[in-house]
Amino acid sequence: MAYESGSFEAAIAAASGEDADLRAQIVAGYVESVVIQIDLLGRARCDGNWEVAAQRLKGLGASFHDGELVALAERALESAPGDPVAVRHLMDYSARLTAKT
Repeated sequence: MAYESGSFEAAIAAASGEDADLRAQIVAGYVESVVIQIDLLGRARCDGNWEVAAQRLKGLGASFHDGELVALAERALESAPGDPVAVRHLMDYSARLTAKT
């Protein structure tokens, strides 16, 4: 599947326009979704749950033109389910994303 490349900030700006409150709500929703999916990935105990959570992260990243999240989710998909390195990279990403908001 091909994903349109673009900027996360441009995607947020296109969705919110000049409305700062709307922008804040969109970013907060995005961050919350990312955190939830990373938590689910980290708690996955079977191949199917791991794959679903990683695919959701990849789709979320693609929807918001967040290339870093897409790349991390692809790395998780290519790794063994439960791979602590893949989870740690995503958790680090989540911490940076949360700190920016």
